[in-house]
Amino acid sequence: MRSSHPRSAAVAALVASALATGLLAGSADAAEGAVSADPIRIHDIQGTTRISPLVGKQVADVEGIVTGVRAYGSRGFWMQDPDADDNDATSEGVFVFTNSVPTVAVGDAVKVSGLVGEYVPGGAASGNQSVTQISKPVVTVASSGNALPEATAINEYTVPAAYAPAGDPAAAGSINGLALEPSRYALDYYEALEGMNVRIGTSRVVGATDPYAELWVTVKGWENTAKRGGTIYGSYESQNTGRLQIQQLAPLAQQPFPVANVGDKLTGTTEGPLDFNQFGGYTLVARTLGTVKAGTLAPEKTKAQAANELAVATYNVENLDPTDPQEKFDNLAKAVVENLASPDVVALEEIQDDNGAKNDGTVSAEQTLTKFTAAITAAGGPAYQWRTVNPENNKDGGEPGGNIRQVFLFNPARVSFTERAPGDAATATAVVKEQGKAALTHSPGRIDPANPAWADSRKPLAGEFVFRGKTVFVIANHFGSKGGDEGLTSVHQPPVRSSETKRLLQAQAVNGFVKELLAADKNANVIALGDINDFEFSATANALADGGALYPAIKSLPKAERYSYVYQGNAQVLDQILTSPAIKTFTYDSVHINAEFSAQNSDHDPQVLRFRP
Repeated sequence: MRSSHPRSAAVAALVASALATGLLAGSADAAEGAVSADPIRIHDIQGTTRISPLVGKQVADVEGIVTGVRAYGSRGFWMQDPDADDNDATSEGVFVFTNSVPTVAVGDAVKVSGLVGEYVPGGAASGNQSVTQISKPVVTVASSGNALPEATAINEYTVPAAYAPAGDPAAAGSINGLALEPSRYALDYYEALEGMNVRIGTSRVVGATDPYAELWVTVKGWENTAKRGGTIYGSYESQNTGRLQIQQLAPLAQQPFPVANVGDKLTGTTEGPLDFNQFGGYTLVARTLGTVKAGTLAPEKTKAQAANELAVATYNVENLDPTDPQEKFDNLAKAVVENLASPDVVALEEIQDDNGAKNDGTVSAEQTLTKFTAAITAAGGPAYQWRTVNPENNKDGGEPGGNIRQVFLFNPARVSFTERAPGDAATATAVVKEQGKAALTHSPGRIDPANPAWADSRKPLAGEFVFRGKTVFVIANHFGSKGGDEGLTSVHQPPVRSSETKRLLQAQAVNGFVKELLAADKNANVIALGDINDFEFSATANALADGGALYPAIKSLPKAERYSYVYQGNAQVLDQILTSPAIKTFTYDSVHINAEFSAQNSDHDPQVLRFRP
């Protein structure tokens, strides 16, 4: 199982580093501070802000009841003071980091002496909030078998509707120094319970079980509900306050983690300490885990296009290469045939080269595509042909050595591809006018590959298709990832979305190219599609659509159906198909076959658009 807190044993060094970056108050010398003469309680350590007022100080004989023991990953235990103060802003629980398998048991009454610190999962540069902890502990067990402090109920009535306070402009947008207001903000509410014994009742699953034995629930069943049971992330201000990550304390070898899909229910009581980790923020680490009651969610199937309709799809196939099991090829192929109804054109993202992540200079994807198209034919689909432009080795980001790229698949029985001096990785395709119509100088070709916007990122692939005598320009995209962005639970509010800068430039480049096509022929049929890696309400999406050049077709769907990806319990849009003004009437389908399910062939849901050119 992945460690929730991959800590270094050198806790003092971490404290010193945090002091140097200004996260912690005081000086480095304070880390060796004198033992307080007054009895210290857990709520004194936690304080009324996110940073302990005793950070960097030694404390002695802090008393509590052990509420959870973690013998793997970030090893240690949680303890809680059963005699709470009357301040809701001060947590009564704290994590004791032992760095080795703890020797205490749940129900032990303990006295702990050690160093108070603020540990930042993922490091200070991640923007994550810190976990107040006691490290280098000396632990004395006073008695065993004690009743645990009553678990605090987390539910739709206790979690505030507002997500987070605005960060302090004088502190680079940080909320660390702000007094907690747990009755006003959800993040403050969860922070005020950090380390405490908490419980939830029956709750809907909004993020399927992942490979790391985690799932997501919502304690607010009504909050931005998706049509199929998830929770829609529809704006930067609708973070969905009821989402909570669930892990378990028991090792997987002792107790397998339940498999759940979106829309299932985690029934009964789930109870344990409230932790914070770098892979999702506030997490209920269950000592007692409820039972999953399966729902009825099944993978969707779109309807087939009519004879006079062109069906165009986009599908991120998640680093597909010939070393993947045949089962992955077969499952993806079956999805193209049965769930997507064999679209006429499929833009694929994340097709890797012929030996995958082996970093030996190979850039051809001939074997990958031969294997995939053969699997589609074997599944009863058409004999797709493909067009692509091989990238330069390790110039397009993604897994090192994998050389992911976009590829057009097309059904030659339904649509033809117009070959025009196929370009290479470094050659830009351009727009020309032929007999009053727009055309490409290179088809397939790449859009402006020398533009710095595409450095270490996938360059757009443009191609000309003809359907029933009408030309359709298709631009396959895979914009820069969200890597480096801060999470919704960031110490900075609003969180810093540093990756957006590159995608904005990429969107402007594609938008400019589409405008050139429309300048040559205002009635040109243009489709830009792919893994845009950004939301339909983002600056990226707005830049793509600028000037009415393109319309994000996903906006034609009801809000409860707008998603292609589920991340930390939020159903959100990453994959899009956008249309030029000439495409006035269409049907659009985000075909939900992966994102909501624990068993996935890809982490993205494909999109299909049908129209009559």
